[in-house]
Amino acid sequence: MVLSPGILSGYGKPFGEDIDMARRIVSIGECMIEMSGGEDRAYRLGYAGDTLNTAWYLRALLGQDWSVDYVTALGIDRYSGDIRRFLDDNQIGTSHIQTIPNRRPGLYMIHQEAGDRHFTYWRDTSAAKLIADDKPALAKAVEGAELVYFSGITLAILAPRARGRLLGAIVKARDNGAKIAFDTNLRPALWSSPGVMMGVLTAAASLCDIVLPTHSDEAPLFGDKSVDDTADRYLELGVEEVVVKDGKDEALIATATERVRLAPPPGAHVVDPTGAGDSFNGAYLAARLQGKSLHDAATAAHRTAGIVIGHKGALVDPALVR
Repeated sequence: MVLSPGILSGYGKPFGEDIDMARRIVSIGECMIEMSGGEDRAYRLGYAGDTLNTAWYLRALLGQDWSVDYVTALGIDRYSGDIRRFLDDNQIGTSHIQTIPNRRPGLYMIHQEAGDRHFTYWRDTSAAKLIADDKPALAKAVEGAELVYFSGITLAILAPRARGRLLGAIVKARDNGAKIAFDTNLRPALWSSPGVMMGVLTAAASLCDIVLPTHSDEAPLFGDKSVDDTADRYLELGVEEVVVKDGKDEALIATATERVRLAPPPGAHVVDPTGAGDSFNGAYLAARLQGKSLHDAATAAHRTAGIVIGHKGALVDPALVR
């Protein structure tokens, strides 16, 4: 059973009275409970997820003439309610979050080992896996959006037919004038096979205006020998703008007529790399929505990611990145 968004008292409240007058961004995906830390078996509870992280930085970097909605599904448990309140409190719209009884948010734990982060996930009963089961609700969620953003993880958690429904809603949104942005965000463990993952992500990218892949993730699977190979592969699909991230190395922003290469500024102090790519995406898209050039948008994106990796967790205080 799926309840309509906002049907429960106190849930789904828009964050501002003038929300309908704002230019609208929609980010689609899964918000999870995050347990981080682990020192002496003490963990910190937070909320995160790749598309939520990007929505967070879009909200932080755009003025109130923009609304940023997060589209997902949650349950009726305590933590689902906390997530809704957390989003509302941070001016991220919740009016199109579906409510699915007997489902809960997914959960993951981060632990440090040998100087690197390792993740353990529990998401089998995640409500977000059913986000595309209600086709009318999904269509309503993207209606009137100026930008729709989603990721490879958004697709990976869905059943095959549900992926088709989500992509159908995205095509309709694009036909109605929305720009579509997509981070391929490869997570092989979430897919039935590398071939299925590559096929679905390639098909999804062909529907998009802006694609934001990570070269080091894509190269082993697609055989890309350089960031240019990664960019060319997506440009050949008809993508207008490809933003290839490559960690501490140069990012490449490519269109049919222009290529911009820009390295992160030197001297960044890495405390926690969680959310670096997601924050890069949010800052880049925010800059482009404000009419900034490819170079200036990439500069803003590197700056924001550099701030985020200097703090613990994927979501830093918005005041730090403004």
